[in-house]
Amino acid sequence: MQNNDEKLYSSVDYTLLKRLLHFVKPYRLTLFFLFFLTVIASGLSPLRPYLSKIGIDTYITNKDESGLLMIVALVLCVLLLHSFLNYITTLLLQRTGQKILFDIRMAVFTHIQSLSLRSYDTTPVGRLVTRVTNDIEALNELFSSGVVTIFSDILLILFIVSFMFAISWEVTLVTIGVLPVLFTATVIFRKKVRVVYSESRRLIGKLNAFLNEYITGITTIQLYSQEKARFKHFDEINSEHRDVQLKTIFYYALFFPVVEFTSALALALILWYTSTNIFNGIMTLGILIAFTQYAEMFFRPIRDLTEKYNTLQSAIAAAERIFDILDTPIPTKDIVNAAKMDSIQHEISFNNVSFGYVSNKQVLHNISFTVNKGEMIAIVGATGSGKSSLINLLCRFYDIDQGTITIDGIDIRTLQQQSLRSHIALVLQDVFLFSRSVADNISLGNPYITRDHIIQAAKALGAYDFIQSLPQGFDTVMIERAGTLSVGQKQLISFCRALAFNPDLLILDEATSSIDTETEQLINTSLDTLLHNRTSIVIAHRLSTIQRADKILVLHQGELKESGNHQELLALNGLYARLYRLQYVDNTML
Repeated sequence: MQNNDEKLYSSVDYTLLKRLLHFVKPYRLTLFFLFFLTVIASGLSPLRPYLSKIGIDTYITNKDESGLLMIVALVLCVLLLHSFLNYITTLLLQRTGQKILFDIRMAVFTHIQSLSLRSYDTTPVGRLVTRVTNDIEALNELFSSGVVTIFSDILLILFIVSFMFAISWEVTLVTIGVLPVLFTATVIFRKKVRVVYSESRRLIGKLNAFLNEYITGITTIQLYSQEKARFKHFDEINSEHRDVQLKTIFYYALFFPVVEFTSALALALILWYTSTNIFNGIMTLGILIAFTQYAEMFFRPIRDLTEKYNTLQSAIAAAERIFDILDTPIPTKDIVNAAKMDSIQHEISFNNVSFGYVSNKQVLHNISFTVNKGEMIAIVGATGSGKSSLINLLCRFYDIDQGTITIDGIDIRTLQQQSLRSHIALVLQDVFLFSRSVADNISLGNPYITRDHIIQAAKALGAYDFIQSLPQGFDTVMIERAGTLSVGQKQLISFCRALAFNPDLLILDEATSSIDTETEQLINTSLDTLLHNRTSIVIAHRLSTIQRADKILVLHQGELKESGNHQELLALNGLYARLYRLQYVDNTML
Protein backbone atom coordinates (compact mmCIF):
# COMPACT_ATOMS: atom_id res chain seq x y z
CA MET A 1 0.00 0.00 0.00
CA GLN A 2 1.31 3.41 -0.89
CA ASN A 3 2.03 5.34 2.29
CA ASN A 4 2.57 8.52 0.31
CA ASP A 5 -0.85 9.84 -0.57
CA GLU A 6 0.65 12.55 -2.72
CA LYS A 7 1.08 10.08 -5.57
CA LEU A 8 -0.54 11.40 -8.74
CA TYR A 9 -1.16 9.31 -11.81
CA SER A 10 -0.36 10.74 -15.20
CA SER A 11 -2.21 9.79 -18.34
CA VAL A 12 -3.96 6.87 -16.68
CA ASP A 13 -7.56 8.03 -17.01
CA TYR A 14 -8.49 5.33 -19.46
CA THR A 15 -6.61 2.65 -17.54
CA LEU A 16 -8.51 3.44 -14.36
CA LEU A 17 -11.82 3.58 -16.18
CA LYS A 18 -11.14 0.17 -17.71
CA ARG A 19 -10.46 -1.22 -14.26
CA LEU A 20 -13.69 0.28 -12.97
CA LEU A 21 -15.53 -1.50 -15.79
CA HIS A 22 -14.73 -4.76 -13.99
CA PHE A 23 -17.40 -3.82 -11.45
CA VAL A 24 -19.82 -2.88 -14.24
CA LYS A 25 -19.71 -6.23 -16.04
CA PRO A 26 -22.37 -7.97 -13.89
CA TYR A 27 -24.85 -5.26 -14.94
CA ARG A 28 -23.89 -5.00 -18.59
CA LEU A 29 -27.30 -6.18 -19.88
CA THR A 30 -29.06 -3.44 -17.92
CA LEU A 31 -26.54 -0.90 -19.18
CA PHE A 32 -26.94 -2.05 -22.79
CA PHE A 33 -30.69 -1.51 -22.42
CA LEU A 34 -30.03 1.92 -20.92
CA PHE A 35 -27.76 2.83 -23.82
CA PHE A 36 -30.48 1.74 -26.24
CA LEU A 37 -33.01 4.01 -24.52
CA THR A 38 -30.43 6.80 -24.48
CA VAL A 39 -29.96 6.55 -28.24
CA ILE A 40 -33.72 6.94 -28.77
CA ALA A 41 -33.97 9.83 -26.28
CA SER A 42 -30.99 11.61 -27.85
CA GLY A 43 -32.56 11.33 -31.28
CA LEU A 44 -35.87 12.78 -30.08
CA SER A 45 -34.42 16.02 -28.66
CA PRO A 46 -33.18 17.60 -31.94
CA LEU A 47 -36.37 16.49 -33.67
CA ARG A 48 -38.35 19.33 -32.07
CA PRO A 49 -36.52 22.25 -33.80
CA TYR A 50 -36.76 20.38 -37.09
CA LEU A 51 -40.53 20.02 -36.61
CA SER A 52 -40.69 23.73 -35.70
CA LYS A 53 -39.03 24.61 -39.02
CA ILE A 54 -41.55 22.48 -40.90
CA GLY A 55 -44.42 24.05 -38.97
CA ILE A 56 -43.26 27.60 -39.76
CA ASP A 57 -42.15 27.18 -43.37
CA THR A 58 -44.82 24.73 -44.50
CA TYR A 59 -47.95 25.40 -42.46
CA ILE A 60 -47.78 28.86 -40.83
CA THR A 61 -46.52 30.50 -44.04
CA ASN A 62 -49.34 28.79 -45.99
CA LYS A 63 -51.89 29.39 -43.18
CA ASP A 64 -52.63 25.66 -42.96
CA GLU A 65 -54.22 25.28 -39.51
CA SER A 66 -54.90 21.55 -39.73
CA GLY A 67 -51.31 20.85 -40.72
CA LEU A 68 -50.05 23.11 -37.93
CA LEU A 69 -52.20 21.24 -35.39
CA MET A 70 -50.73 17.98 -36.63
CA ILE A 71 -47.19 19.34 -36.10
CA VAL A 72 -48.13 20.62 -32.63
CA ALA A 73 -49.57 17.20 -31.73
CA LEU A 74 -46.43 15.51 -33.06
CA VAL A 75 -44.20 17.83 -31.00
CA LEU A 76 -46.30 17.05 -27.92
CA CYS A 77 -45.94 13.31 -28.52
CA VAL A 78 -42.19 13.71 -28.89
CA LEU A 79 -42.02 15.63 -25.60
CA LEU A 80 -44.08 13.02 -23.73
CA LEU A 81 -42.05 10.11 -25.10
CA HIS A 82 -38.80 11.91 -24.32
CA SER A 83 -39.95 12.58 -20.72
CA PHE A 84 -40.99 8.95 -20.25
CA LEU A 85 -37.65 7.68 -21.54
CA ASN A 86 -35.80 10.06 -19.21
CA TYR A 87 -37.83 8.75 -16.26
CA ILE A 88 -37.06 5.10 -17.06
CA THR A 89 -33.40 5.85 -17.75
CA THR A 90 -32.93 7.82 -14.53
CA LEU A 91 -34.64 5.14 -12.41
CA LEU A 92 -32.67 2.22 -13.84
CA LEU A 93 -29.41 4.16 -13.85
CA GLN A 94 -29.64 5.21 -10.20
CA ARG A 95 -30.48 1.69 -9.07
CA THR A 96 -27.67 0.16 -11.10
CA GLY A 97 -25.21 2.79 -9.90
CA GLN A 98 -26.01 2.06 -6.26
CA LYS A 99 -25.53 -1.68 -6.85
CA ILE A 100 -22.13 -1.05 -8.43
CA LEU A 101 -21.07 1.17 -5.52
CA PHE A 102 -22.22 -1.54 -3.11
CA ASP A 103 -20.01 -4.09 -4.90
CA ILE A 104 -16.98 -1.75 -4.88
CA ARG A 105 -17.40 -0.94 -1.20
CA MET A 106 -17.67 -4.63 -0.33
CA ALA A 107 -14.61 -5.44 -2.44
CA VAL A 108 -12.54 -2.74 -0.70
CA PHE A 109 -13.75 -3.71 2.77
CA THR A 110 -13.08 -7.41 2.09
CA HIS A 111 -9.57 -6.61 0.89
CA ILE A 112 -8.88 -4.40 3.91
CA GLN A 113 -9.91 -7.27 6.19
CA SER A 114 -7.42 -9.54 4.41
CA LEU A 115 -4.42 -7.20 4.70
CA SER A 116 -1.49 -8.12 6.89
CA LEU A 117 -1.01 -6.55 10.29
CA ARG A 118 1.99 -4.74 8.80
CA SER A 119 -0.37 -2.81 6.53
CA TYR A 120 -2.37 -1.60 9.52
CA ASP A 121 0.81 -0.67 11.35
CA THR A 122 2.01 1.55 8.49
CA THR A 123 -1.30 3.02 7.27
CA PRO A 124 -3.36 5.56 9.29
CA VAL A 125 -6.85 4.31 10.11
CA GLY A 126 -8.39 7.58 8.90
CA ARG A 127 -6.90 6.99 5.46
CA LEU A 128 -8.51 3.54 5.25
CA VAL A 129 -11.85 4.97 6.40
CA THR A 130 -11.61 7.61 3.67
CA ARG A 131 -11.18 4.91 1.03
CA VAL A 132 -14.34 3.06 2.07
CA THR A 133 -16.45 6.21 2.54
CA ASN A 134 -15.43 9.43 0.77
CA ASP A 135 -13.52 7.93 -2.13
CA ILE A 136 -16.19 5.38 -3.01
CA GLU A 137 -18.90 8.02 -2.61
CA ALA A 138 -16.98 10.14 -5.13
CA LEU A 139 -17.79 7.41 -7.66
CA ASN A 140 -21.51 7.75 -6.95
CA GLU A 141 -22.32 10.36 -9.59
CA LEU A 142 -20.04 8.67 -12.11
CA PHE A 143 -21.98 5.40 -11.98
CA SER A 144 -25.38 6.89 -11.16
CA SER A 145 -25.42 9.38 -14.03
CA GLY A 146 -21.97 10.22 -15.33
CA VAL A 147 -21.17 7.44 -17.80
CA VAL A 148 -24.58 7.21 -19.46
CA THR A 149 -25.05 11.00 -19.41
CA ILE A 150 -21.70 11.51 -21.11
CA PHE A 151 -22.71 8.99 -23.76
CA SER A 152 -26.11 10.70 -24.06
CA ASP A 153 -24.54 14.17 -24.47
CA ILE A 154 -22.15 12.93 -27.15
CA LEU A 155 -25.02 11.30 -29.05
CA LEU A 156 -27.11 14.44 -28.66
CA ILE A 157 -24.33 16.56 -30.18
CA LEU A 158 -24.01 14.14 -33.11
CA PHE A 159 -27.78 14.12 -33.72
CA ILE A 160 -27.96 17.93 -33.49
CA VAL A 161 -25.13 18.34 -36.01
CA SER A 162 -26.80 15.80 -38.32
CA PHE A 163 -30.14 17.66 -38.25
CA MET A 164 -28.33 20.97 -38.73
CA PHE A 165 -26.51 19.67 -41.81
CA ALA A 166 -29.81 18.28 -43.12
CA ILE A 167 -31.33 21.77 -42.93
CA SER A 168 -28.37 23.92 -44.04
CA TRP A 169 -24.73 22.96 -44.20
CA GLU A 170 -23.68 26.60 -44.59
CA VAL A 171 -25.27 27.74 -41.32
CA THR A 172 -23.94 24.58 -39.63
CA LEU A 173 -20.37 25.49 -40.53
CA VAL A 174 -20.96 29.01 -39.21
CA THR A 175 -22.28 27.56 -35.93
CA ILE A 176 -19.46 25.11 -35.29
CA GLY A 177 -16.80 27.58 -36.44
CA VAL A 178 -16.42 28.79 -32.86
CA LEU A 179 -15.48 25.32 -31.56
CA PRO A 180 -11.66 25.79 -31.79
CA VAL A 181 -11.92 28.51 -29.15
CA LEU A 182 -13.94 26.22 -26.92
CA PHE A 183 -11.65 23.25 -27.55
CA THR A 184 -8.53 25.24 -26.57
CA ALA A 185 -10.17 26.44 -23.35
CA THR A 186 -11.27 22.88 -22.53
CA VAL A 187 -7.75 21.44 -22.93
CA ILE A 188 -6.27 24.06 -20.61
CA PHE A 189 -9.08 23.58 -18.11
CA ARG A 190 -8.65 19.80 -18.15
CA LYS A 191 -4.96 19.95 -17.27
CA LYS A 192 -5.52 22.34 -14.39
CA VAL A 193 -8.48 20.55 -12.83
CA ARG A 194 -6.84 17.12 -13.08
CA VAL A 195 -4.13 18.05 -10.60
CA VAL A 196 -6.46 19.97 -8.31
CA TYR A 197 -8.88 17.07 -7.87
CA SER A 198 -6.11 14.59 -7.06
CA GLU A 199 -4.74 17.02 -4.49
CA SER A 200 -8.21 17.51 -3.00
CA ARG A 201 -8.70 13.76 -2.48
CA ARG A 202 -5.27 13.51 -0.85
CA LEU A 203 -6.06 16.29 1.61
CA ILE A 204 -9.44 14.78 2.53
CA GLY A 205 -7.64 11.56 3.45
CA LYS A 206 -5.10 13.57 5.44
CA LEU A 207 -7.89 15.38 7.31
CA ASN A 208 -9.62 12.12 8.20
CA ALA A 209 -6.37 10.53 9.36
CA PHE A 210 -5.62 13.55 11.57
CA LEU A 211 -9.11 13.60 13.10
CA ASN A 212 -9.02 9.87 13.85
CA GLU A 213 -5.64 10.17 15.58
CA TYR A 214 -6.63 13.36 17.41
CA ILE A 215 -9.92 12.02 18.78
CA THR A 216 -8.36 8.68 19.76
CA GLY A 217 -5.57 10.42 21.66
CA ILE A 218 -7.64 13.27 23.10
CA THR A 219 -6.87 12.27 26.70
CA THR A 220 -3.10 12.57 26.15
CA ILE A 221 -3.54 15.84 24.24
CA GLN A 222 -5.59 17.43 27.03
CA LEU A 223 -3.32 16.03 29.75
CA TYR A 224 -0.24 17.67 28.21
CA SER A 225 -2.12 20.84 27.11
CA GLN A 226 -1.42 20.28 23.43
CA GLU A 227 -4.77 21.64 22.17
CA LYS A 228 -3.26 24.78 20.64
CA ALA A 229 -0.50 22.86 18.87
CA ARG A 230 -3.00 20.34 17.49
CA PHE A 231 -5.33 23.15 16.47
CA LYS A 232 -2.49 24.80 14.57
CA HIS A 233 -1.72 21.53 12.77
CA PHE A 234 -5.39 21.03 11.86
CA ASP A 235 -5.61 24.64 10.71
CA GLU A 236 -2.68 24.07 8.35
CA ILE A 237 -4.26 20.99 6.77
CA ASN A 238 -7.70 22.60 6.60
CA SER A 239 -6.29 25.79 5.07
CA GLU A 240 -4.45 23.77 2.46
CA HIS A 241 -7.67 21.97 1.56
CA ARG A 242 -9.56 25.26 1.39
CA ASP A 243 -6.96 26.76 -0.95
CA VAL A 244 -7.21 23.76 -3.26
CA GLN A 245 -11.00 24.07 -3.35
CA LEU A 246 -10.68 27.78 -4.12
CA LYS A 247 -8.43 26.89 -7.04
CA THR A 248 -11.17 24.65 -8.38
CA ILE A 249 -13.71 27.46 -8.07
CA PHE A 250 -11.32 29.85 -9.82
CA TYR A 251 -10.84 27.52 -12.80
CA TYR A 252 -14.58 27.00 -13.18
CA ALA A 253 -15.24 30.71 -12.77
CA LEU A 254 -12.96 31.29 -15.75
CA PHE A 255 -14.06 28.40 -17.89
CA PHE A 256 -17.86 28.69 -17.80
CA PRO A 257 -17.92 32.31 -18.99
CA VAL A 258 -15.78 31.18 -21.94
CA VAL A 259 -18.41 28.56 -22.77
CA GLU A 260 -21.22 31.11 -22.44
CA PHE A 261 -19.32 33.62 -24.58
CA THR A 262 -18.73 30.99 -27.26
CA SER A 263 -22.43 30.09 -27.24
CA ALA A 264 -23.44 33.76 -27.54
CA LEU A 265 -20.91 34.29 -30.34
CA ALA A 266 -22.32 31.32 -32.26
CA LEU A 267 -25.88 32.68 -31.87
CA ALA A 268 -24.79 36.11 -33.08
CA LEU A 269 -23.14 34.59 -36.16
CA ILE A 270 -26.31 32.57 -36.90
CA LEU A 271 -28.49 35.69 -36.68
CA TRP A 272 -26.11 37.67 -38.87
CA TYR A 273 -25.71 35.02 -41.54
CA THR A 274 -29.34 33.79 -41.74
CA SER A 275 -30.93 37.25 -41.55
CA THR A 276 -28.81 38.40 -44.49
CA ASN A 277 -29.91 35.37 -46.51
CA ILE A 278 -33.55 35.80 -45.45
CA PHE A 279 -33.53 39.38 -46.71
CA ASN A 280 -32.15 38.09 -50.00
CA GLY A 281 -34.80 35.35 -50.17
CA ILE A 282 -32.22 32.53 -49.99
CA MET A 283 -33.29 31.21 -46.56
CA THR A 284 -36.55 31.04 -44.63
CA LEU A 285 -37.61 32.20 -41.19
CA GLY A 286 -37.99 28.56 -40.16
CA ILE A 287 -34.27 27.98 -40.69
CA LEU A 288 -33.41 30.95 -38.45
CA ILE A 289 -35.69 29.75 -35.63
CA ALA A 290 -34.52 26.14 -35.96
CA PHE A 291 -30.84 27.10 -35.81
CA THR A 292 -31.49 29.44 -32.90
CA GLN A 293 -32.89 26.46 -31.00
CA TYR A 294 -30.09 24.20 -32.21
CA ALA A 295 -27.45 26.68 -31.05
CA GLU A 296 -28.89 26.60 -27.55
CA MET A 297 -29.23 22.81 -27.65
CA PHE A 298 -25.75 22.36 -29.10
CA PHE A 299 -23.88 24.17 -26.33
CA ARG A 300 -26.02 22.76 -23.52
CA PRO A 301 -24.55 19.22 -23.77
CA ILE A 302 -21.10 20.78 -24.16
CA ARG A 303 -21.62 22.57 -20.84
CA ASP A 304 -22.94 19.32 -19.36
CA LEU A 305 -19.89 17.45 -20.62
CA THR A 306 -17.70 20.02 -18.90
CA GLU A 307 -19.53 19.46 -15.63
CA LYS A 308 -19.31 15.71 -16.15
CA TYR A 309 -15.59 16.16 -16.59
CA ASN A 310 -15.66 17.55 -13.08
CA THR A 311 -17.37 14.32 -12.00
CA LEU A 312 -14.94 12.23 -14.01
CA GLN A 313 -11.87 13.89 -12.50
CA SER A 314 -13.20 13.50 -8.98
CA ALA A 315 -13.98 9.85 -9.66
CA ILE A 316 -10.56 9.16 -11.20
CA ALA A 317 -8.79 10.82 -8.27
CA ALA A 318 -10.82 8.61 -5.93
CA ALA A 319 -10.29 5.51 -8.08
CA GLU A 320 -6.52 6.00 -7.89
CA ARG A 321 -6.67 5.60 -4.14
CA ILE A 322 -9.25 2.82 -4.17
CA PHE A 323 -7.08 0.73 -6.49
CA ASP A 324 -4.06 1.61 -4.37
CA ILE A 325 -5.83 -0.33 -1.61
CA LEU A 326 -7.00 -3.16 -3.90
CA ASP A 327 -3.49 -3.48 -5.38
CA THR A 328 -1.93 -3.90 -1.95
CA PRO A 329 -0.75 -7.54 -1.94
CA ILE A 330 -2.03 -9.96 0.67
CA PRO A 331 1.17 -11.64 1.88
CA THR A 332 -0.55 -14.38 3.89
CA LYS A 333 -2.85 -16.29 1.56
CA ASP A 334 -4.40 -19.72 1.67
CA ILE A 335 -2.83 -22.12 -0.79
CA VAL A 336 -4.99 -23.77 -3.42
CA ASN A 337 -7.07 -26.57 -1.87
CA ALA A 338 -6.04 -25.58 1.66
CA ALA A 339 -7.39 -28.07 4.20
CA LYS A 340 -9.68 -27.43 7.13
CA MET A 341 -8.12 -27.93 10.52
CA ASP A 342 -9.42 -30.58 12.92
CA SER A 343 -9.13 -30.21 16.66
CA ILE A 344 -5.66 -30.59 18.17
CA GLN A 345 -5.02 -34.25 18.86
CA HIS A 346 -1.33 -34.41 19.80
CA GLU A 347 0.98 -31.39 19.69
CA ILE A 348 2.01 -28.04 18.23
CA SER A 349 5.62 -27.89 17.06
CA PHE A 350 7.94 -25.03 16.13
CA ASN A 351 10.79 -26.42 14.05
CA ASN A 352 13.81 -24.15 13.45
CA VAL A 353 11.57 -21.12 12.97
CA SER A 354 13.19 -17.86 11.89
CA PHE A 355 11.31 -14.66 11.11
CA GLY A 356 11.74 -10.93 10.58
CA TYR A 357 9.19 -8.16 10.04
CA VAL A 358 11.58 -6.55 7.56
CA SER A 359 14.12 -8.21 5.32
CA ASN A 360 17.63 -8.77 6.69
CA LYS A 361 16.48 -8.08 10.25
CA GLN A 362 15.26 -11.22 11.97
CA VAL A 363 13.54 -11.10 15.34
CA LEU A 364 13.40 -14.89 15.79
CA HIS A 365 16.33 -17.23 15.23
CA ASN A 366 15.94 -21.01 14.85
CA ILE A 367 13.23 -21.42 17.48
CA SER A 368 12.21 -25.03 18.20
CA PHE A 369 9.84 -26.32 20.88
CA THR A 370 6.75 -28.52 21.24
CA VAL A 371 3.47 -27.90 23.04
CA ASN A 372 1.70 -31.16 23.83
CA LYS A 373 -2.07 -31.34 24.01
CA GLY A 374 -3.34 -30.25 27.40
CA GLU A 375 -0.05 -28.61 28.40
CA MET A 376 0.36 -25.09 29.67
CA ILE A 377 3.44 -23.47 28.13
CA ALA A 378 4.71 -20.12 29.40
CA ILE A 379 6.96 -17.77 27.43
CA VAL A 380 8.99 -15.11 29.22
CA GLY A 381 11.67 -12.66 28.20
CA ALA A 382 12.52 -9.00 28.03
CA THR A 383 10.61 -6.58 25.83
CA GLY A 384 11.52 -7.17 22.19
CA SER A 385 12.72 -10.72 22.73
CA GLY A 386 10.16 -12.11 20.25
CA LYS A 387 7.41 -13.46 22.52
CA SER A 388 4.46 -11.88 20.67
CA SER A 389 6.09 -12.67 17.32
CA LEU A 390 5.73 -16.39 18.09
CA ILE A 391 2.01 -15.88 18.61
CA ASN A 392 1.67 -13.84 15.41
CA LEU A 393 3.25 -16.69 13.47
CA LEU A 394 1.15 -19.38 15.13
CA CYS A 395 -2.05 -17.47 14.25
CA ARG A 396 -0.65 -16.87 10.74
CA PHE A 397 -0.89 -13.12 10.97
CA TYR A 398 2.52 -13.40 9.32
CA ASP A 399 4.24 -16.28 7.53
CA ILE A 400 7.59 -17.56 8.73
CA ASP A 401 10.79 -16.97 6.75
CA GLN A 402 12.43 -20.32 7.57
CA GLY A 403 11.40 -23.53 9.30
CA THR A 404 7.92 -24.89 9.92
CA ILE A 405 5.10 -24.69 12.42
CA THR A 406 3.02 -27.86 12.54
CA ILE A 407 -0.12 -28.99 14.32
CA ASP A 408 -0.30 -32.76 14.62
CA GLY A 409 2.42 -32.93 11.98
CA ILE A 410 0.54 -30.71 9.48
CA ASP A 411 2.21 -27.48 8.32
CA ILE A 412 -0.15 -24.63 9.25
CA ARG A 413 0.57 -23.00 5.86
CA THR A 414 -1.43 -25.82 4.27
CA LEU A 415 -4.46 -25.08 6.44
CA GLN A 416 -7.23 -22.54 5.83
CA GLN A 417 -6.50 -19.46 7.92
CA GLN A 418 -10.09 -19.09 9.04
CA SER A 419 -10.23 -22.75 10.06
CA LEU A 420 -6.92 -22.49 11.92
CA ARG A 421 -7.99 -19.41 13.88
CA SER A 422 -11.38 -20.94 14.70
CA HIS A 423 -9.53 -23.30 17.07
CA ILE A 424 -7.55 -20.52 18.79
CA ALA A 425 -8.62 -17.93 21.34
CA LEU A 426 -6.19 -15.05 21.83
CA VAL A 427 -6.46 -12.65 24.78
CA LEU A 428 -4.28 -9.55 24.42
CA GLN A 429 -3.15 -6.90 26.85
CA ASP A 430 -5.02 -4.18 24.97
CA VAL A 431 -8.66 -5.26 24.94
CA PHE A 432 -10.96 -3.97 22.23
CA LEU A 433 -14.68 -3.92 22.95
CA PHE A 434 -17.17 -3.05 20.23
CA SER A 435 -20.04 -0.59 20.58
CA ARG A 436 -22.47 -3.43 21.25
CA SER A 437 -23.93 -5.15 24.28
CA VAL A 438 -21.74 -7.02 26.76
CA ALA A 439 -23.27 -10.29 25.57
CA ASP A 440 -22.48 -9.46 21.93
CA ASN A 441 -18.91 -8.58 22.89
CA ILE A 442 -18.52 -12.00 24.47
CA SER A 443 -20.13 -14.02 21.68
CA LEU A 444 -18.98 -11.76 18.80
CA GLY A 445 -22.10 -12.82 16.92
CA ASN A 446 -21.17 -16.52 16.93
CA PRO A 447 -24.52 -18.34 16.67
CA TYR A 448 -23.09 -21.38 18.49
CA ILE A 449 -22.39 -19.33 21.62
CA THR A 450 -25.74 -19.14 23.36
CA ARG A 451 -26.83 -16.94 26.23
CA ASP A 452 -26.28 -19.85 28.61
CA HIS A 453 -22.69 -20.23 27.39
CA ILE A 454 -22.10 -16.52 27.96
CA ILE A 455 -23.48 -16.61 31.51
CA GLN A 456 -21.57 -19.80 32.37
CA ALA A 457 -18.31 -18.24 31.19
CA ALA A 458 -18.96 -15.10 33.24
CA LYS A 459 -19.72 -17.12 36.37
CA ALA A 460 -16.64 -19.33 35.89
CA LEU A 461 -14.41 -16.26 35.79
CA GLY A 462 -16.14 -14.30 38.53
CA ALA A 463 -17.34 -11.62 36.11
CA TYR A 464 -21.05 -12.36 36.53
CA ASP A 465 -21.64 -10.05 39.50
CA PHE A 466 -20.03 -6.96 38.00
CA ILE A 467 -21.77 -7.50 34.63
CA GLN A 468 -25.12 -7.86 36.37
CA SER A 469 -24.46 -4.60 38.22
CA LEU A 470 -24.35 -2.71 34.92
CA PRO A 471 -27.54 -0.76 34.00
CA GLN A 472 -28.93 -3.45 31.68
CA GLY A 473 -26.70 -6.32 32.76
CA PHE A 474 -25.51 -8.41 29.84
CA ASP A 475 -27.59 -6.23 27.50
CA THR A 476 -25.73 -3.04 28.47
CA VAL A 477 -24.42 -1.43 25.30
CA MET A 478 -20.79 -0.38 25.48
CA ILE A 479 -19.98 3.16 24.42
CA GLU A 480 -17.05 3.57 22.03
CA ARG A 481 -13.91 1.89 23.45
CA ALA A 482 -15.94 0.93 26.58
CA GLY A 483 -14.76 4.06 28.37
CA THR A 484 -17.10 3.49 31.32
CA LEU A 485 -15.37 0.22 32.32
CA SER A 486 -12.11 -0.16 34.16
CA VAL A 487 -9.15 -1.84 32.49
CA GLY A 488 -9.65 -4.88 34.68
CA GLN A 489 -13.35 -5.14 33.83
CA LYS A 490 -12.63 -4.97 30.11
CA GLN A 491 -10.00 -7.65 30.51
CA LEU A 492 -12.46 -9.86 32.36
CA ILE A 493 -14.92 -9.55 29.48
CA SER A 494 -12.17 -10.58 27.07
CA PHE A 495 -11.51 -13.66 29.25
CA CYS A 496 -15.21 -14.48 29.12
CA ARG A 497 -15.04 -14.16 25.35
CA ALA A 498 -12.19 -16.66 25.19
CA LEU A 499 -13.80 -19.14 27.56
CA ALA A 500 -17.20 -19.01 25.83
CA PHE A 501 -15.41 -19.68 22.54
CA ASN A 502 -14.13 -22.95 24.08
CA PRO A 503 -10.97 -23.12 21.92
CA ASP A 504 -8.53 -26.00 21.49
CA LEU A 505 -5.69 -23.55 22.10
CA LEU A 506 -5.89 -20.65 24.54
CA ILE A 507 -3.26 -17.92 24.22
CA LEU A 508 -2.80 -15.23 26.86
CA ASP A 509 -0.47 -12.48 25.62
CA GLU A 510 0.32 -10.24 28.62
CA ALA A 511 -3.37 -10.62 29.43
CA THR A 512 -3.02 -9.86 33.13
CA SER A 513 -0.39 -7.11 32.98
CA SER A 514 -3.00 -4.33 33.14
CA ILE A 515 -5.16 -5.96 35.81
CA ASP A 516 -5.03 -4.92 39.43
CA THR A 517 -3.96 -7.41 42.09
CA GLU A 518 -7.51 -8.08 43.32
CA THR A 519 -8.79 -8.78 39.81
CA GLU A 520 -5.74 -10.94 39.08
CA GLN A 521 -6.45 -13.00 42.19
CA LEU A 522 -10.06 -13.33 41.02
CA ILE A 523 -8.89 -14.65 37.67
CA ASN A 524 -6.29 -16.95 39.24
CA THR A 525 -8.98 -18.67 41.30
CA SER A 526 -10.68 -19.69 38.03
CA LEU A 527 -7.50 -20.32 36.06
CA ASP A 528 -7.61 -24.05 36.74
CA THR A 529 -11.08 -24.15 35.21
CA LEU A 530 -9.92 -22.13 32.23
CA LEU A 531 -6.88 -24.28 31.53
CA HIS A 532 -8.19 -27.69 32.53
CA ASN A 533 -7.54 -30.20 29.75
CA ARG A 534 -6.85 -27.32 27.37
CA THR A 535 -3.68 -26.57 25.45
CA SER A 536 -2.50 -23.09 26.42
CA ILE A 537 0.34 -20.67 25.84
CA VAL A 538 0.83 -17.85 28.33
CA ILE A 539 3.06 -14.81 27.82
CA ALA A 540 3.52 -12.76 30.96
CA HIS A 541 5.88 -10.38 32.70
CA ARG A 542 4.44 -11.35 36.07
CA LEU A 543 6.11 -14.66 36.87
CA SER A 544 3.45 -15.38 39.50
CA THR A 545 0.98 -16.16 36.73
CA ILE A 546 3.18 -18.79 35.05
CA GLN A 547 4.78 -20.74 37.91
CA ARG A 548 2.18 -23.49 37.45
CA ALA A 549 3.15 -23.92 33.77
CA ASP A 550 4.25 -27.38 32.63
CA LYS A 551 7.10 -25.78 30.71
CA ILE A 552 8.57 -22.29 30.65
CA LEU A 553 10.43 -20.99 27.59
CA VAL A 554 12.91 -18.15 28.12
CA LEU A 555 13.58 -15.97 25.06
CA HIS A 556 16.45 -13.51 24.74
CA GLN A 557 17.04 -11.40 21.62
CA GLY A 558 14.97 -13.76 19.49
CA GLU A 559 16.67 -16.97 20.65
CA LEU A 560 15.36 -19.71 22.91
CA LYS A 561 17.87 -19.72 25.76
CA GLU A 562 16.25 -21.85 28.46
CA SER A 563 13.43 -24.37 28.79
CA GLY A 564 11.97 -26.21 31.79
CA ASN A 565 9.54 -25.85 34.67
CA HIS A 566 9.79 -23.22 37.38
CA GLN A 567 11.98 -25.19 39.77
CA GLU A 568 14.26 -26.50 37.02
CA LEU A 569 14.89 -23.01 35.67
CA LEU A 570 15.61 -21.61 39.13
CA ALA A 571 18.13 -24.39 39.62
CA LEU A 572 19.88 -23.39 36.37
CA ASN A 573 20.54 -19.96 37.89
CA GLY A 574 20.34 -18.38 34.41
CA LEU A 575 18.12 -15.79 32.75
CA TYR A 576 14.91 -17.01 34.36
CA ALA A 577 16.45 -17.00 37.81
CA ARG A 578 17.64 -13.45 37.22
CA LEU A 579 14.12 -12.37 36.16
CA TYR A 580 12.70 -14.05 39.24
CA ARG A 581 15.12 -12.29 41.58
CA LEU A 582 14.39 -8.93 39.94
CA GLN A 583 10.67 -9.32 40.66
CA TYR A 584 10.66 -11.00 44.05
CA VAL A 585 14.04 -10.63 45.69
CA ASP A 586 14.83 -7.04 44.65
CA ASN A 587 11.09 -6.21 44.57
CA THR A 588 11.65 -4.57 41.19
CA MET A 589 9.42 -4.97 38.15
CA LEU A 590 11.14 -5.81 34.88
